Amino acid sequence: MMLPSDMSKITILLHKRDSEALIKKLHESGLMEITKAKNEFFEPAKMDARVEECAHYELRIARIIDILKSYEKKKGLRDILKGEERKKIKVKRKSLEEKIEDAKKLLNEIEESVIKKQEEIEAIENKKEELKARIEALKYIALFDIDVSWLGKTKYSIIKFGISNTPLNIEGATVYSKPIGSKKEEKYAVLIVAPVSMEKEIEKLRIEEISISGKGMAKELLREAENELKRMEERKRKIIKEMRKLYNENKWKLLAMKEEIHIEKEEMELPSHFGESKFTFLIEGYALTENVKKLRKVVEEATDKKCYFYSRKIPREKDAPIHLKNPRWAKPFETFVELFSLPKYNEVNPTLFVGISFIIFFSFMLGDAGYGFVIFILSLLAYLKFRESEFIKQWAFVGIWLGLGNVFTGFLFNGFFGDFVPRFIYHNPNLTLYHAKILGVELPIDAIHKPVIILAIALILGLVHLNTGFILGMYQNVKRKDYKGILYEQFPWFLLQIGGGMLIGKSLLGWHLNGTEQIIAYVFTIIGLIILFKKNGALGFFDITGYVGDWLSYARLLALGLATAGMALAFNIVAELLPSIIPYIGIILVPLVLLITHLANLMIQSLGAAIHALRLQYVEFFNRFYEGGGKRYKPFSISRKYTE
Repeated sequence: MMLPSDMSKITILLHKRDSEALIKKLHESGLMEITKAKNEFFEPAKMDARVEECAHYELRIARIIDILKSYEKKKGLRDILKGEERKKIKVKRKSLEEKIEDAKKLLNEIEESVIKKQEEIEAIENKKEELKARIEALKYIALFDIDVSWLGKTKYSIIKFGISNTPLNIEGATVYSKPIGSKKEEKYAVLIVAPVSMEKEIEKLRIEEISISGKGMAKELLREAENELKRMEERKRKIIKEMRKLYNENKWKLLAMKEEIHIEKEEMELPSHFGESKFTFLIEGYALTENVKKLRKVVEEATDKKCYFYSRKIPREKDAPIHLKNPRWAKPFETFVELFSLPKYNEVNPTLFVGISFIIFFSFMLGDAGYGFVIFILSLLAYLKFRESEFIKQWAFVGIWLGLGNVFTGFLFNGFFGDFVPRFIYHNPNLTLYHAKILGVELPIDAIHKPVIILAIALILGLVHLNTGFILGMYQNVKRKDYKGILYEQFPWFLLQIGGGMLIGKSLLGWHLNGTEQIIAYVFTIIGLIILFKKNGALGFFDITGYVGDWLSYARLLALGLATAGMALAFNIVAELLPSIIPYIGIILVPLVLLITHLANLMIQSLGAAIHALRLQYVEFFNRFYEGGGKRYKPFSISRKYTE
């Protein structure tokens, strides 16, 4: 758990006739990551020729699913909260040929109908766009109640219609105009009747000409176009209804069939990773060391023990795929580690430490029991409501811990929606939530009135976090047998923190040190400086200032905590003043203002707390021991969402 899981290099040599059975067994077991086989005595193998057929049917089914899914009813908030219904279809073990036949049969039933309906909908959409443009033009022409066939050029006259920014007055021509548009942008619909001799003059006019085909009065044509548009929309609604019915009837069959063919395609593609001779295949890859015995059994069963199986545990100094073994509660925090970079094979797995410190820092920076209760309740509801989704369950579980952490820090630092309780319930904002004395410490510690105490706690947490990084670095170097690394990378910092801390405490904080303690402090400090400058030369000075800067960076725990408390306090004061500012209505607005402002504060401050909690991991904590650069272990395994 402290390091990535032990990995073994696997080599399998088998007869070609057993390859299909073994591929299926490897796929079902999910015990091995298959890599490209590299051996001078073997040629690169080719994927199965049937891959193309699988891809063809998978693509056709995917196309039908995409078409039908686009017409699925949009989900409302209630449906989203209810969660997606997921149905698994039980499938029998069948050959590829049988699965292809099933796919053909299903496609024959619906493919032609779906594609025709889709093409008809596309044609309707194109026609609708044309009709909308025609209706828009006819609306303007109908203002003059003319036959649209009159527009254009005849032997003796020109009749032109368009939109102008200003009224027109043309000598020798008759102009009819009517204002259209808004008051801010007034335009004019103009109808120009002129002798053909004025053609060139008319063409020079700055108007947006509108021409339209057909015969008949504009008002009549407008009515016909609008009726046709309604018929088109009705036809489209009918087709969509039919598409939805088809999707509801065939959704799970289509998804299951696509998944089954995709699984077959993956198995057909796999041989391209093998080495090939005339009669044999060479398979190479990786497996978790703890699973090697299971893998050997799977391989021997598939080949009736007519194979060569070799495994070798990979030493830590070599590269290997990374598998992080963490408790279930810590699984979501693997995402945070991977956002930075997975550890190398010989590096410490930091997931547990990232998870615990993230919860602590987030709770410290948000630090409000009221907000904590909201996070806890929402996370608990999500955990209970979306049990089928492993992803939501995992993050809801983290949310439960974040909520509980904030309830604790909120009561510790006197925050429950800011000073809501003292201000609105006790009617005295100077009071605290409660009063208690534990081991001589008065609780709660009011963050706004006693920030120095909170700062001291934050800096102590920073020291613990940084030194946890040094300890993990020591453990890492021990595992690597890099004892020189311990001497130069971790040991001097322990000496400098102890010795330097004692001397700074004596100088600035008035600590009393007896003679022996002073000697120890000077010796530790001098030895730490010597080792540090021996390794880095003059740059060792910047290492010291950098470490102090990293330590002081934990003061952000106080800063963000004060921001949360300060904004909540300000919102409460505004809400308290509302009744006096707005008589009668103000008292009604108070709950609404409190709800909206505290919800906004919760979201903004939660985002800030999460970002800064991660920053403390990536910059301050990881800088002590962690480099990253690992590649995730990806076993060849079946992923079933719609079949079982």
